[in-house]
Amino acid sequence: MDENENGGGNIGQVKRGLKARHVSMIALGGCIGTGLFVASGSAISKAGPLGALTAYFFMGMMVYFLMTSLGEMATNMPISGSFAAYSAKYVDPALGFAMGWNYWFNWAITVAVDISTAALVMAFWLPNVPQWIWSAIALVIILAINAMSVRAFGETEFWMSLIKVVTIIIFLAVGCLTIFGIMGGHFIGLRNFSVKQAPFVGGFPAILSVFVVAGFSFQGTELVGITAGESQDPQHSVPKAINEVFWRIILFYILTIFVIAAIIPYTSHSLLGSSTTDIAISPFTLVFQRAGLAAAASVMNAVILTSVISSANSGMYASTRMLYSLSNSGYAPRTFGKTAPNGIPYYSLIATTVVSLLTFISSIAGPKIYMWLVAASGLTGFIAWFGIAISHYRFRRAFIKQGHDLKELKYHAKLFPFGPLLCLVLCILVIVGQNPSAFMHFDWQQILVTYISVPLVLILYFAYKWKKHTKIIPLEKIDVSPSHEEENLSKLNNK
Repeated sequence: MDENENGGGNIGQVKRGLKARHVSMIALGGCIGTGLFVASGSAISKAGPLGALTAYFFMGMMVYFLMTSLGEMATNMPISGSFAAYSAKYVDPALGFAMGWNYWFNWAITVAVDISTAALVMAFWLPNVPQWIWSAIALVIILAINAMSVRAFGETEFWMSLIKVVTIIIFLAVGCLTIFGIMGGHFIGLRNFSVKQAPFVGGFPAILSVFVVAGFSFQGTELVGITAGESQDPQHSVPKAINEVFWRIILFYILTIFVIAAIIPYTSHSLLGSSTTDIAISPFTLVFQRAGLAAAASVMNAVILTSVISSANSGMYASTRMLYSLSNSGYAPRTFGKTAPNGIPYYSLIATTVVSLLTFISSIAGPKIYMWLVAASGLTGFIAWFGIAISHYRFRRAFIKQGHDLKELKYHAKLFPFGPLLCLVLCILVIVGQNPSAFMHFDWQQILVTYISVPLVLILYFAYKWKKHTKIIPLEKIDVSPSHEEENLSKLNNK
């Protein structure tokens, strides 16, 4: 294929095929997954009703500020694989290199984790079919969706996200009716908020542990920044998606946790055992069953399967676009920047699929290798959020220092510098709080398994600095001018 196809110079361009409704649903769908449907129960059991609500509220606020930070940069420079490019442009090219490869690696492995989870979910209905068959089918479906066009991806995510949203709305309606005794036969009210040690259980350490659970639940919200490069009108669709997501996070997460906590006491053993391997004790299933809905387990299993496929689909998209962006920035071989006539970076897609497939095979052939790979990707989302926050902090400071007016920005984040600084503090707090007991007991193996992604990012960062002799860019020299062309990024490494 001719490398000049699609008007993309030497490497080709992705196509702006995502409509505003696609971007809004991708942003929302990214933060509604198994973390909400399954892990929300364990959050309540650890910290109690108000402890869980407190953690989810503050994490929701952090995610909102993070999204507004990303929105300000994405409307100023809407590109595919955005935030690695922002780290390179507004902080240090070495940080862009480390952030990009770290994020690509994370999502490529997450696709493998999700297709493994899809097989576990299918075992609920067909326990005698070998699980690898379901994983293979899931991977083929996800590859096909991502190979067709960005609009095919957007349309698929729109409908899968819609299923999740409708499920939550029905859940909230049924839950409220159950609390008031209209369904389920008897009035519950708020008595479970005062059971034993409730409403707060375990004090601040318990709330901190739920911060970690909530953080994982919200991961994926940053996908809206990656879609900016393929949105038909990023200056309007990205801010619209961000503003909508804030209210939906509050509506869905806070109200969902409230309903679960009101109906199921934090002392319930079912909440402790919440996992995708046992859909029957998902807090959603339990609430539907309390309301007298007999088919609750099968319905929730179907919704959770949709959620897992959606996560894998988003993961394939995110990692493919990040590798494409890395190529355009000069951080990866130029081959990965080539696109097909339909705008899909096919070499990046193939490379991501191969990594996902090899990771999945390792889950069968070498469980220990698989465990280390999953552990290595564990903190990547929080590291990416840290990169977004520090990039925005420096972008805005450079913007003002160079004499610009905020009115020049198509969208500007509110409460600066509070927003990005809050994100930085909470990201560090959550990263450190992953496994504090491992430090207390000097369990070096657990420390390494939990925190391995941190030294990996540092190695990438310092290795690139050593090789390319990069420096943190002074504020007065940061290029804050609006940009619409991805190939401008390749100039970063050639200065």
